[in-house]
Amino acid sequence: MELSERQELILKKVVEGYVEAGQPVGSKALAGSSAITWGPSTVRHELAVLEEQGLLAHPHTSAGRVPTDSGYRYFVDRLL
Repeated sequence: MELSERQELILKKVVEGYVEAGQPVGSKALAGSSAITWGPSTVRHELAVLEEQGLLAHPHTSAGRVPTDSGYRYFVDRLL
C-alpha cells in the first residue's frame, strides 16, 4: 500500500494525537495543526480515504478517527 505524502502526514498526526489524548482525532483539530496546510474538507476527504484503506476507523458519526492495527503498523514501519 502506497500513501501520498499528505495521507502519510495526516495518518501520522492522527496516530500521535490519539496516543497523546486517548480520544478520536477530528478533521477540525487536524486542520488547526501548523503542520497541516489544507482545509478541513480536504482533511476529511483524506481521512475517508485512509478509512477505506483500513488504516483508520470511525467509531461513530460525530467522532473523529482512531488508528486501526494496520494504521499503527504502517506508522511504525514507515513513519517513525
